[in-house]
Amino acid sequence: MEHYIAFWNVENLFDHKNAQRSDKLKRVLGRELNGWTAEKRDRKIAQLASIIRRLNDGKGPDILGVCEVENARVLQLLIQALQPLNRDYGLAHHDTADGRGIDVAFIYDQKRFTAREQFAHFIQKRSATRDLLQVNFESARGRRLILIGNHWPSRLPETYQSAPYRMMAGETLAYFHERIREIHGRDSAIMALGDFNDDPFSRSLREYALSERQRLKVTKARSARWLNAMWAFTTGGQGTFYYNNRAFLFDQFLLARGILTGKSGFSLVPGSVNIERFPEMMVGQYKKPRRFGRGRTIDLNGFSDHFPVSLRLREKTN
Repeated sequence: MEHYIAFWNVENLFDHKNAQRSDKLKRVLGRELNGWTAEKRDRKIAQLASIIRRLNDGKGPDILGVCEVENARVLQLLIQALQPLNRDYGLAHHDTADGRGIDVAFIYDQKRFTAREQFAHFIQKRSATRDLLQVNFESARGRRLILIGNHWPSRLPETYQSAPYRMMAGETLAYFHERIREIHGRDSAIMALGDFNDDPFSRSLREYALSERQRLKVTKARSARWLNAMWAFTTGGQGTFYYNNRAFLFDQFLLARGILTGKSGFSLVPGSVNIERFPEMMVGQYKKPRRFGRGRTIDLNGFSDHFPVSLRLREKTN
């Protein structure tokens, strides 16, 4: 049995102006929400849903990780827009203290998975940022699949100035990876996925999160390490996010030892890792994502400033 898992930074999926927000958050979001209405929110949700419904050969994802969402309400509206898939989608979401009020969440098919436990891992940073969201899923066959959703601190406008914050996030991810192995075993099915705001070769991923390019360096290591499944795209000029017409591979999957060896009951389907790029999602000579935008720069036919990424996991039948 195969499971299709995807992640998408859906670019500022905010509720409309009457949503409950703190005074501080209202000030922070003031410019971003200028001109944002319930109608524009609903249009954006419809645009996102039109792509999500096409994933997995038109069957939709079994699990979809998302980031840059304001609250559970907009996620429930997104789930409603996915009803044509005839899936029983549930939601795992956590409100974080992030200054812009954006969260990480998982939408999952409750016929295939149950969210048994959920943990928010705080990143020690001077100003609030998104927590790491760990959800311990159980498949219909009773196997545990642990997913950790990430949305690391932005690298803009100053990449080097902000780099230490992503190193903190990488160190936090590595710490909890090791703790999970101690609790559930070194061959547990663990995967970190999300928008890391760094490329696979960045120090935050390699030296702090402990992600590798070579499979053997993960399967033979005594300590907790990841295989970064996106390395194959680093030489092809493809990206999941573009800035100044330069491609970046910010959206990634990190696979733990138990998935690489298959001893967890889950294994990666060879060749299944993909950047989802439908024609209507691309714009310009560089074929970058067609963003929906916000404020005065809204494109009602846009989607997000990131492309979704996906892979397939095969689960043993016995």
